[in-house]
Amino acid sequence: MKFDPTLYFITDSTPYGEEEFLQRVEAALRGGATLIQLREKEKSTKEYIDLAAKVHAIAREYRVPLIIDDRVDVALAVDAEGVHVGCSDMPVATARKLMGEDKIVGATAKTVERALESYHGGADYLGVGAIYPTTTKVKTVLTSTDTLREICAAVPIPVNAIGGLNKGNLQVLKGIPIAGICAVSAIMKAQDPQQAARELKEAYQELATSKAV
Repeated sequence: MKFDPTLYFITDSTPYGEEEFLQRVEAALRGGATLIQLREKEKSTKEYIDLAAKVHAIAREYRVPLIIDDRVDVALAVDAEGVHVGCSDMPVATARKLMGEDKIVGATAKTVERALESYHGGADYLGVGAIYPTTTKVKTVLTSTDTLREICAAVPIPVNAIGGLNKGNLQVLKGIPIAGICAVSAIMKAQDPQQAARELKEAYQELATSKAV
């Protein structure tokens, strides 16, 4: 399945009621997010599926693929476009087998070895980081830009940088051949998620253009 990894928006519903959360999701998509991942660490399976169905309905309106974090069962239940597996989650090859060849399978990689393993297991893209410390509740280990560069060189699939990125600190990625950036707090916690997504996308595109100069 084709997808655009330019601005990969990852959700965090914890600070919000459902209505406001869904409004923020739609605002981010309206602002130009090209890929969306629903990440829920605390919800029950039923709650996760219910929310995923609602997010998927919005994402479809904007023709943006929905990726489900961790849970292949939830992804299959709502016919999401893909699933993302972390380093301690289901093996990439198993996720690929369960999801089928027509779905997107992404993986987290913090080392070249993990990147190669994920690629050979069938991953369509990699998320690499955290580049900066994050404010999300997800445990993160910082990844150097040198490692990010090495991973980009090691695999032929798109590599996205993740972790504490915002429109003001992307310069650290200059010259590294990433395919896009992932953002959680920079969009999710913004006063205006639509504007935040638009400005972040513009900042990345400016950076990507300058790489080619």
